[in-house]
Amino acid sequence: MNVKKSVLDRYSEGAKEVQPTLCCPVDYDAGLLALLPKEIVAKDYGCGDPSRYVRSGDVVLDLGSGSGKICYMAAQLVGPQGSVIGVDMNDDMLALAGKYQAEMADKLGGQRVRFVKGHIQDLALDLRALDEHLATQPVRTHDDLHTLRAWEEQQRRERPLLANQSVDLVISNCVLNLVAETDKRQLVSEIHRVLKPGGRIAISDIVSDQIVPEHLKKNSELWSGCISGAFQEQEFLQAFAAVGFQALAYDKWDTQPWRVVDGIEFRSVTLTAVKGYEERRIDIGHAVIYRGPFQAVSDDQGAVFPRGQRMPVSAQTFAFLTQGPMRDSFIGVAPSGTHSSATKVCC
Repeated sequence: MNVKKSVLDRYSEGAKEVQPTLCCPVDYDAGLLALLPKEIVAKDYGCGDPSRYVRSGDVVLDLGSGSGKICYMAAQLVGPQGSVIGVDMNDDMLALAGKYQAEMADKLGGQRVRFVKGHIQDLALDLRALDEHLATQPVRTHDDLHTLRAWEEQQRRERPLLANQSVDLVISNCVLNLVAETDKRQLVSEIHRVLKPGGRIAISDIVSDQIVPEHLKKNSELWSGCISGAFQEQEFLQAFAAVGFQALAYDKWDTQPWRVVDGIEFRSVTLTAVKGYEERRIDIGHAVIYRGPFQAVSDDQGAVFPRGQRMPVSAQTFAFLTQGPMRDSFIGVAPSGTHSSATKVCC
């Protein structure tokens, strides 16, 4: 089965005519939708609302931006100091989203959104640049193919579509399940690559309660319909933990499945996480106290925090635990004086 062709064809149809079976019921912020053209709202296909995780000033990347609905919603939230990038591989969807760019810029008081053509599992390769290159240097022989691969690698290094550590928040809405199984590990690694240290993700997607069997994976209609390519629910968490994301959580979990196929439940979830900081962990006197209610908790690096016990931590971990997504669970104890950098800390 050609996964890419199946997805391209299905969503090209969705750009031309509304496809109700491609989306789950979602309650979006009516105030944000009010500013959007009706065509964009009608031809958007998703299973959640990652726009609610956007903050003022963010540089936001929307994977598989489709009609541009989530991008234009996010643009209202990032404010004049922020920006939004939508990436999609489908020319019909990119044309639909770009059709209203000037109109939305007028409404927002400035151009905050841009759309780029790329594969979400390869955020370094600009597909528009590739299209232009192939128009003048088509591939006809094996040598041509070898030359093309070298050109692509040079583009990734010297003119990446999205640079390393350039984004504050990566969002997507029912798109990761459309990526071929062999590309999913690279997809998660690319998300990690483009995020700044401390950057966040809010991924709304479909997960399954069991591993999807091979006979369903070979069904092109179920794949392009966001079913056959779904991560199993625990596998979804593990994929992001494996590349270094921290504080992973299912912030949204639909108790009722969207669909049940061959006894397998497929439901909408939103996964949130944070990219950790890469820096030397030095003790300058910070400590945290885990409030409870559990006897102890451990973080993604294996550090254990017993309830009510003061635990020395690095400045990095102190900031993460007292200002990040777990801030309500920890009491921060700031340093009272100079500490030796040789003092051992737990994390």
